[in-house]
Parts: sequence; structure tokens; C-alpha cells
Amino acid sequence: MHPKNLHRNTYQFNKLIETHHELSNFVFKNEFGTTTIDFSNQNAVIELNRALLKHHYKLTSWSIPEGYLCPPIPGRADYIHHIADLLDTNNITTPIKGLDIGVGANCIYPILGHQIYNWTMVGSDINSTAIDSAIKNIQATAGLKRHIDIRHQQDNAHIFKNIILDGEQYHFTMCNPPFHSSEKDAQKGTLRKLNNIKQTAKLSLNFGGQANELWCNGGEVLFIKRMIKQSVLFKNQVTWFTCLVSKKEHLPKIHKQLNKLKATHKTIEMSQGHKQSRFIAWQF
Repeated sequence: MHPKNLHRNTYQFNKLIETHHELSNFVFKNEFGTTTIDFSNQNAVIELNRALLKHHYKLTSWSIPEGYLCPPIPGRADYIHHIADLLDTNNITTPIKGLDIGVGANCIYPILGHQIYNWTMVGSDINSTAIDSAIKNIQATAGLKRHIDIRHQQDNAHIFKNIILDGEQYHFTMCNPPFHSSEKDAQKGTLRKLNNIKQTAKLSLNFGGQANELWCNGGEVLFIKRMIKQSVLFKNQVTWFTCLVSKKEHLPKIHKQLNKLKATHKTIEMSQGHKQSRFIAWQF
């Protein structure tokens, strides 16, 4: 993990429970004597997230509608820290402003961006339930709504249009795209995840997720290529465009699209435990 990530070490469950007592209902010692939770249990993961957000990031409350994506906080924080490193290369002195494409019901990236680095954030989404939940989450903690703006993208054909307004400037955009090409692929991914954490459970998305959060026609490659094409129209309003890429083998197609449009780009590698991840960053 990034050196600045607060979650580099194991979870301190005793301290987390002091902050958020409800987590105690899901904490136990496994066969190796390690204190943990059942990561295949979505309720356990949600309560862990609440505890982490309250304890480390001073949130008053946080929630998501049933069945919506419950993000793993350590990995989300890593993306934020690596974006901060990317921005440092530009020696930006003005207050940082960022845009999260697909903010989701959890609103996690804008919340972490502000609570860690005091950034001003805008979050957009096509799903009205996600928009309502994201607004609820920023209203729950005093001060957040002055620094985070949530916008509803009502035209599925557009990613930046109607969200980046005339005259606005952003230092970065970020996105965790729907990375599966179908519901079937999403279910396969869940089975792999359950096997990796050595749990046997009914097939369910233990971190949740709605269709628009998890899959789209063409998967992440088509989505990211569309994002790159549309970003050209906003090249004078954004310093860095960024997007997570779940599969390394997709990078050549993405790089080809960026080179075609003569964008300067770099791929930034990240790791959380045994999981390897990355994001692509580009500018014009």
C-alpha cells in the first residue's frame, strides 16, 4: 500500500469497536487465533467500513442502500494518495478540486479526498438512488456539504458533459469503472473472490453492487475508451484525467486509444496485500 495509507497494518479491531460498537457483533477469532470478520458477509463488511470511516476519517455516520456497492476502504484510500502524488508533479499551489465519475451511493472517494487532503470534490452518477444516498452521506457529517457537490448525470451517453460546467477547472478526475461486461462475468468474479478469502457461501456480492456499478456492455475497455474520447472536449478544464483499470491485459488497447488522440499518459501501479491494481492517467 501507499506509505501514507493508514491501513497498511492489520485492523485494530479493539479501537474500531470503541468507536463503533456495532462492529463487535461481527468480530471473532478464527482457527489461527487471528481477530477478524467474515468478509463474505456483506453486513460485516458494512459495519467494518462504518468503523473505519468514523475512527480514521471522523465521519459522524455513513450508510448505503441495500444491495449497493460497499467499497473496501484501504484500496480506495490508496487511489486518493496516488492521485496526490500525481498532482505533486505539477507543483499545484491553488486549492485542489477533483471530480469523481460514478460516485456511487457510498460517495467514498469525495469523502476520503476531503477528509485526507482537504480537497474540494464533485461527484457524479447516473443512478438517482445513488445520488440521494451520496447526498445523505455528505449531509451526515458537519462540514462535508460545503466541500462536496453531488451532480446527477441524466444522459447516459455522456460522461463529462453536463457535469463539468462552463468556466469550471479541475485538477483531476477519477473513476472506478464498471469492469465486467455482463452479470454472468460479475458472478464469476464473486466466486473467485470467495475462493480467495477461503469462504464458502451462497453466491452473492459480498461488497454489493448494482448493475451500473459492476458491468456495462463491452466492459471496462469500452467504457474507458469512451471516456478518453470524451475527455478531449474538456482538455482545457482538467489537468489530469484518471481511471482505474482492473485487468492489466486491457492496458494495450487503452494505450492505443490514448496514443491515437495524442495524449500524454502514464500507468500507476498500486498494490493492496496480494491484490495488484493500477490506474491510467492522461492529459493533453
